[in-house]
Amino acid sequence: MGWPLAVSAGLMEKSPRALFRALWALAAGHLLATLLVLQPFAFLLVLAEWQRSIQLGASLLVIGFGVYRLIERRHPRALARILPTQLALWSFAVAIAHGAALMLVPIYLGLCRAFELDAGHEAAGALMKASLGMAVLVSLVHVAAMISAGGCLAWLVYRYLGLRFVSRSWFNLDLIWAASLILVGVVALAFNLASEH
Repeated sequence: MGWPLAVSAGLMEKSPRALFRALWALAAGHLLATLLVLQPFAFLLVLAEWQRSIQLGASLLVIGFGVYRLIERRHPRALARILPTQLALWSFAVAIAHGAALMLVPIYLGLCRAFELDAGHEAAGALMKASLGMAVLVSLVHVAAMISAGGCLAWLVYRYLGLRFVSRSWFNLDLIWAASLILVGVVALAFNLASEH
């Protein structure tokens, strides 16, 4: 969701270089957040013993955060024009708040049952358990994919649509995001409660 800030930086400075500086800052912040989340779990596989509590707590946390986002709809306006160093810090903070890499943690901890895993999840789990270096590599690949997709969107909007389009047709994805958090949390909670019986 950081790519609009890259567009804003490019449009404000009227320079594609500003857009790419912003993308690098976003990538740096997101990578740091991803590594911060994954590294402790690389050392604390003991947490797998608390699988059920973690799953229930995570489900409730996701539902709660989704409800909070539905209630608190304000978005900070100060984010339209910020320095690349501040953008990296913002990317780090938002990636942590949005749960960067948390979707990889259940696989990394082996919380997913073997019969529930498809080949992709099995491969990811095997790779991540191989070494700490592999966890770093997974983080780098994740950030490269995220910044490539966001960077393409940012470049296309900056290059071909510009500020007029953004100001006239901007829509708020927070409502969709909050609803999806609640839905995922409810589904996860239902599965966990159903597996208890």
